[in-house]
Amino acid sequence: MARPRSITDERLLGAAETVIGRCGPGFKLAQVASEAGVSVGTVAQRFGSKSGLLQEMSRRATRRAVEQMRECAEQADDPVAGLRAAAVAVYAVLGDAEEAANHLGQLGVDIGDPVLRSLLGEHFTAVEEELRRLVRAAAPALPHAPSVPRAARVVLDVINGVSIDWSIRPHGRLADRLAEDVDAVLTAWRGREDS
Repeated sequence: MARPRSITDERLLGAAETVIGRCGPGFKLAQVASEAGVSVGTVAQRFGSKSGLLQEMSRRATRRAVEQMRECAEQADDPVAGLRAAAVAVYAVLGDAEEAANHLGQLGVDIGDPVLRSLLGEHFTAVEEELRRLVRAAAPALPHAPSVPRAARVVLDVINGVSIDWSIRPHGRLADRLAEDVDAVLTAWRGREDS
């Protein structure tokens, strides 16, 4: 009978996320192991390589983003507020500007790797599908919005663009900037003047 794992994948993936935020794409498995309080062999045995670790981090990020979006939407007072909250939540995990820039640097590396790029595509598709569901629910209150697929894509483009821009030119808090820009879109789709 196999022994139960005392070190969870979640602990190792959380450590990797912290290390990437601190060090960027040049991080080493030894830094992840140190952050998690385990040996390098434990990390390597669990994920096989740095690439394997990054692949599992991408899958985890997708699951967490969709779960967070759903939780935020469910807590909102109405479907438009739920759409807004879910959109802002996608990048809620990014910390300060330096940490965000380090994650952005890792994103650049991920785009250059075919496997990681494919996983990024799956991530964006999952987020867009969740946005579609939320846009569909909010559609009666958004009479000037484009079709559901296009509206979901626009919201995704806004939050992706804001997160990149803020990572490079941080002013204020990322969550505030995301909320302002998502609000600008939703206000226009409601047919109201921005006050």
